[in-house]
Amino acid sequence: MLPDQNEQTLAHAAIIAGLGLHTGVPVRMLVRPAPVGTGVVFVRGDIKDRDNKVAAIATNVTQTRLGTVITNAAGVSVSTIEHVMAAFAALSIDNVYVELDGPEVPIMDGSALPFVQLLDQAGFRCQAMPQCAIEILKPIEVVEGDKRASLVPADQFEVRFEIDFPGTPIGHQVCDLVITEQSFREELAAARTFGFLDGVEALRKAGLARGGSLDNAIVIDGDVILNEGGLRFTDEFVRHKALDAIGDLYVLGMPIVGRFEGIRAGHGLNNALVRELLSRPDAYRIVTRGAALADVG
Repeated sequence: MLPDQNEQTLAHAAIIAGLGLHTGVPVRMLVRPAPVGTGVVFVRGDIKDRDNKVAAIATNVTQTRLGTVITNAAGVSVSTIEHVMAAFAALSIDNVYVELDGPEVPIMDGSALPFVQLLDQAGFRCQAMPQCAIEILKPIEVVEGDKRASLVPADQFEVRFEIDFPGTPIGHQVCDLVITEQSFREELAAARTFGFLDGVEALRKAGLARGGSLDNAIVIDGDVILNEGGLRFTDEFVRHKALDAIGDLYVLGMPIVGRFEGIRAGHGLNNALVRELLSRPDAYRIVTRGAALADVG
């Protein structure tokens, strides 16, 4: 089981700026502390005429093509939340406001590392509420062709991901980790998103990847990796898919005690798994991890 822990927020606000991967629009993002019970809430500061708060919860996920998009009842959306959500999950941030002056979380270098550094800059504060976790009691699986994603019981949070891109520099890769703050920092946070050069033009015609470049993604052309510095890990591709899954699962709003297994899965299947789990109350239970204490720090 996970150790005892109370809910956690940030000690201070911190800011970061960059481009949206798909919109190509410059955006500034401010993370700031939030009260107990808030969860992760994105705030579109550029929208003033309607509700501009979008909670990062499973039922608000409205689009999953090449990224996770959340939308509130007023039609306000925030795109590409998965990398910062992975950082929140791994560093155990329960309550935070994420203020944006545009429609998309900045892509930065294509990994979660800049967001980990942002949270480190803000610092952490323990809150006066025991943290809850969702414990998997029965196996849950969703399948789409040769793609599958599942959650099965385990005593800790584990992630196994498998991908297969035959005839490319990626090939067959497997990542299998117990996810702790340390393992995320050392093994996953720096793994970048990736794509194929021959698909970029089609994506841009579809209104996607307008901000994509070698500065924020691994780009593959045939059997060549175009990035001058090469890879950060020999299996960086599958590590990034594991990172994505951690972020996508965090729309559950709490840590997981269980094992996620993904085979060729993407954002859509990850969210389908979350929704399947929530539709099966016999397959999980909510457990309390900490004690009611005064805020610290």
